[in-house]
Amino acid sequence: MRATSLTVAALAAALLLTACDDGGAGDGKTQDSKAGSACVGELAVEFGPANAAPAAGDTGNVPVTVTNRSGGKCVLAGLPTVEFDAGGTSTSVAADEAAGASTEMTLVKEASTSFTLTYVRGEEGGSKSLAVETVKVRLPGSGRTHSFKWSYGDVALKSDGKAPDASVSGFQQTGD
Repeated sequence: MRATSLTVAALAAALLLTACDDGGAGDGKTQDSKAGSACVGELAVEFGPANAAPAAGDTGNVPVTVTNRSGGKCVLAGLPTVEFDAGGTSTSVAADEAAGASTEMTLVKEASTSFTLTYVRGEEGGSKSLAVETVKVRLPGSGRTHSFKWSYGDVALKSDGKAPDASVSGFQQTGD
């Protein structure tokens, strides 16, 4: 019975908690302005919805989808960077070891790619947790930071007590 309740709660949270960008659009999407490489300014970024971690110690995944809105091909060279903002303190999220140091993804017009932010949920208000308020995403080659509200609970800290127990994957091909 409890497993069913948690599953329903997680599904409801995933449907309701799609984050908004700092532009106030309310749909979890933001379009990059003309910054960085020639085409990076034409990439739309969508954060979530998540496979949220329902309880402390559980792992959650938040997909971040990037769509090419330019008129031609666009190359993303490198890895995305992600930071958690908790009460005015920013903490970098490390790249997943499997992501590698250098990746390149070519997107044709209207094509999408994604990467995943994986995190371990911390105990609410615990000394070994980070009370994340905002997630900041920066694409390689872009000077713009996309900010999204974090609504998936506190994030656990690694054993050092400073770094978030979270990682970011490299870009993955989506669609056909």
